[in-house]
Amino acid sequence: MLVAPPGSGKSTIAALLAERLGVPHRDTDTDIEAGAGKPISDIFVDDGEPHFRALERAAIVAALEGSEVLSLGGGAILDPDTRADLAGHNVVFLDVSLGEAAKRVGLGVARPLLLGNVRTQLRNLMEARRPLYAEVAKLTVQTDERTPDEIAAEIVEHLG
Repeated sequence: MLVAPPGSGKSTIAALLAERLGVPHRDTDTDIEAGAGKPISDIFVDDGEPHFRALERAAIVAALEGSEVLSLGGGAILDPDTRADLAGHNVVFLDVSLGEAAKRVGLGVARPLLLGNVRTQLRNLMEARRPLYAEVAKLTVQTDERTPDEIAAEIVEHLG
């Protein structure tokens, strides 16, 4: 299970991990979009963040029942019930520096919580969430200046 801020490489690394471990990959943001029939950015605009967070919580509860490599949305760990549910699972925090995350996310993104000054918004999100990512993680992996293959290999090695 992967937790991380935007720009950390969660989706890419989750797909590689799933391939190496021979299990499916599941992304709760993709599940939410499929269930709602619209992109997350539209859910935020049309229905508001509280509605999105309720959909996210339901998607996580459903996903935790499976045995896939799971990547959670960047804000999933804000919910105390979700953090409690993650206890006992192999949770990996993909840590990334602000500069690297900003490069990866770019300026023209459809991420509702990064509207406006992307770098400032991203810094604020990362500062607020980093302790929560660390709280739920059994392993923290730095992603700066590393290839997805190197990161996936480190995680697989740790999982033993």
